Amino acid sequence: MAKQDYYEILGVAKSADEKEIKKAYKRLAMKFHPDRNPGDKEAENKFKEIKEAYEILTDAQKRAAYDQYGHAAFEQGGMGGGGFGGFGGGGGADFSDIFGDVFGDIFGGGRRQRAARGADLRYNMELTLEEAVRGVTKEIRIPTLQECDVCHGSGAKAGTKPQTCPTCHGAGQVQMRQGFFTVQQACPTCHGRGSVIKDPCNACHGHGRVERSKTLSVKIPAGVDTGDRIRLTGEGEAGEQGAPAGDLYVQVSVKKHPIFEREDNNLYCEVPINFAMAALGGEIEVPTLDGRVKLKVPAETQTGKLFRMRGKGVKSVRGGGVGDLLCRVVVETPVGLNDRQKALLQELRESFGGPTGENNSPRSKSFFDGVKKFFDDLTR
Repeated sequence: MAKQDYYEILGVAKSADEKEIKKAYKRLAMKFHPDRNPGDKEAENKFKEIKEAYEILTDAQKRAAYDQYGHAAFEQGGMGGGGFGGFGGGGGADFSDIFGDVFGDIFGGGRRQRAARGADLRYNMELTLEEAVRGVTKEIRIPTLQECDVCHGSGAKAGTKPQTCPTCHGAGQVQMRQGFFTVQQACPTCHGRGSVIKDPCNACHGHGRVERSKTLSVKIPAGVDTGDRIRLTGEGEAGEQGAPAGDLYVQVSVKKHPIFEREDNNLYCEVPINFAMAALGGEIEVPTLDGRVKLKVPAETQTGKLFRMRGKGVKSVRGGGVGDLLCRVVVETPVGLNDRQKALLQELRESFGGPTGENNSPRSKSFFDGVKKFFDDLTR
């Protein structure tokens, strides 16, 4: 009878990683273990299949052989006579060994805990729009935990070193029995480190780290925007007992600009013009981040019209082309009129043929026509 595929036995895909395989094994092993199914021969056989599949698929060399040759890789004489040996003999790990590995993480078990990597830090940096668009180098000062210069991160007094933990004998773990299997948990004496400090360093009091401030030069690339962050590897807090330091993340925010607003790679600005310029047209100067440029305003320009100035926007830090500057003109009503200006405007209004100026103000005419129709419909 052909043997069932190991991946199918555990219910995982062939691309499953070790974590997924262990999770599937843990679930099935708890369900079919003989201690939970006394006298059930079918459950016992199922458990053996699960265990066999687990042992093969969590061994990188065996899994590679299985993926290439299938079950033939482990039959007598398989793979040119060598094979990997069968199951049921002395080569297989017993149940407690496997469960010590699979369930160790639940009860704090596993191997000796590695010294903790340093914490990552975050620094909020506010930039002007010009700095964000062009790029800038800034110096920042941050408080952090750094490796102790006296003990070099060991936490032990000069001339001494950490001692092997007397409780776990350096393993960092202690075993305890939980029903039918053995689990491990972190040693209560050394908290999983495997060593204890008898004579703490006077400078850091056994922590291996001291509080200090440091100054860093941070290069901000051109084109960054609010929400972007820059990672400085190893510039976070120092790790415990010489472990690697964390990283520093510089979080960027851009101040509101008095003239421009940024949207992706484009810049927007409002340009006020008087109504004479809007009506007759002309040329005005508008600002860009690179200086002033001339903008030609055609006659009869309406308020809200957008003029696009190509290539006057922003080049994103993520690449791509340079954005555009979009100028929105706003027709401004004149204020502080003298008598002559008022008289000229009065003459202009009369020349329009009334308050709506149907021939000269098409939008106004359309609006008032719509208002008239609205009220006519109400009175019917």
